[in-house]
Amino acid sequence: MRPPSLTGVLVLVAVLAVAGAFGWWRRRHDGRLRAVRERPPGAADRDASAAVGDAPHRATLAALGVRPGVVTLVQFSAPVCAPCRATRRVLDDVTGRLDGVALREVGVDEHLDAARDLDVWRTPTVLVVDAAGRVVRRAAGVPDRAELLAALAPLTAGAAR
Repeated sequence: MRPPSLTGVLVLVAVLAVAGAFGWWRRRHDGRLRAVRERPPGAADRDASAAVGDAPHRATLAALGVRPGVVTLVQFSAPVCAPCRATRRVLDDVTGRLDGVALREVGVDEHLDAARDLDVWRTPTVLVVDAAGRVVRRAAGVPDRAELLAALAPLTAGAAR
């Protein structure tokens, strides 16, 4: 039996370092709410599949049951997704604490086209839709309850308690 070569050891150390860095990055970003930017003027002209503004997203969201005038949390989930169940518990708690916030759970297996239109690549993904029907924030993974409540506070400021 030959002793391991220095090249093999270096490759192993490099692979472990890359895997560790990816794990650290993923853990740091998983579940974080990030702001969603509107399309810049003229973006619809450059993208043949997009209409003016958010019109395609609004139509997709309306098809999923998002009503205008209501702040809505849209959770994309799958039946075999364990983090989706934890996300549902967080979203149920948040919608129970705030008036004027609705929750829609969408199965990606039944609504694959909607998931593609809304750029959903993993489950769970949570979209925060304002009363005007725009996606203003999104999180991939289980969102932090406090961060979600803070993001919803300005959107629900006018809701009666």
